[in-house]
Amino acid sequence: MPPKPGIAACGPSPARRVRAGVRAGLLAGLLIGGALGVAPGAAKAGEFRVWSPTLRDGVPAQQRYDGPGCGGSDVSPRIDWSGLPPGTRSLALTVFDRDARKGAGWWHWAVADIPASAPGLALGAGAAGGAALPAGARQLRSSFGNQAYGGPCPPPGSGQHHYEFTLWALPMARLDLAPDADAAQLAERASAQALGVARMQAVYGR
Repeated sequence: MPPKPGIAACGPSPARRVRAGVRAGLLAGLLIGGALGVAPGAAKAGEFRVWSPTLRDGVPAQQRYDGPGCGGSDVSPRIDWSGLPPGTRSLALTVFDRDARKGAGWWHWAVADIPASAPGLALGAGAAGGAALPAGARQLRSSFGNQAYGGPCPPPGSGQHHYEFTLWALPMARLDLAPDADAAQLAERASAQALGVARMQAVYGR
């Protein structure tokens, strides 16, 4: 997250948080349903869960913010999921840095109206314009002020930042949100109507 004005936090956090693994100065974990998930096979049968093979060993440079000192390309990670609750017609995804701006938080990505038939989001699906998203899905405004994925780039010396990926399963094909709605509004609306929620977490610091 670069030092720019942002949007305050909203969104629920997992009851338990797991921090695991130190590699090359990075600590990276996947938090799914309150427990550490290393690979899809670790899930219980039918469990609603989300994971990213892109982020398994940390936050690669490609996924970081494309700005001075960050060395990234703003390429959104691949996201996979399984075990959708019965009655799911669409999904919504947000990425939130809960440690940014002294705890006020920073929204990095928001996607709504992902069809339930989609198996996941491809690497780079968060590009501006949404052409690589599943048909019908749309991106909402992040704390960067645009409708696209923005990668992590915490200030040097600010410690490890926790990037929370939250996936909501929803009973409607399309959420009632204005075209200029932001990530916080998506999180509020989705959390109130979700059939189920899956989470994962990536941790990164400079």
